[in-house]
Amino acid sequence: MNAPLNDPNEIDASRAPLLDHLVELRRRLLYCVVAVAIAFAACFGFARQILEVLVHPLAVAGQKTIINTDVFGGFFVQLKVAFFAAMMIGFPVIATQLWQFVAPGLYRNEKRALLPFLLATPVLFSIGAALAYYIAIPIALQFLLGFQGDLNGVQQQALPDVNNYLGFVMQFMFGFGISFLLPVLLMLLERAGIVTRQQLIGARRYAIVAAVGIAAVLTPPDIGSQLLLAIPLIILYELAIIGIWFTEKRRAKVPADAG
Repeated sequence: MNAPLNDPNEIDASRAPLLDHLVELRRRLLYCVVAVAIAFAACFGFARQILEVLVHPLAVAGQKTIINTDVFGGFFVQLKVAFFAAMMIGFPVIATQLWQFVAPGLYRNEKRALLPFLLATPVLFSIGAALAYYIAIPIALQFLLGFQGDLNGVQQQALPDVNNYLGFVMQFMFGFGISFLLPVLLMLLERAGIVTRQQLIGARRYAIVAAVGIAAVLTPPDIGSQLLLAIPLIILYELAIIGIWFTEKRRAKVPADAG
């Protein structure tokens, strides 16, 4: 007698891993939500102080006035600032939870290989956000605010809205921070077998074009701001290739030592 085509035991065996993954994903997402919620609660009480820090580049650029055109704008600005700060603080936790969720499927028994990526994520994100805050944003503001002045007797004055300015700052800091995670992403893709070092080397010219395109989207249309993002992205791409080369040599050395 032939066995049934769909064995219930096989169905349960194939379904269990999927359910386990969904439970693990829910647990990781819960950690992310809790981390952002705790950071939001802590940052809301200091939202005004955080806003003072965020508008400092505007003052450095010579702009002494920022306006709010909405009756409820002040309150929503507080919420927006607190949420932005919470996301900046919580993003390394979110990225770490993502790496930890993906890692078992990528590395099998090589869980120790995840540690460098966990350590590099907050460091690279912080470096990118700091580069945006201290260098890229002031340069962009100098360019954008340079269009005000006398127009044949008519004074053109920039009066930036606080909500628009916060969106501008968020775009810069998040964009730079996430872009600086490029080496971590590429090395994880190589570990997963999705790309190889030879493929990354062959795609170098396309990576340069992509870096310039990303910089053009995330920064104002001045060449200085675009170069401040494009050049680090190209350097980080090369560092990822070098890092993959080291990991390849280490993996090739392990069987030799074992033998």
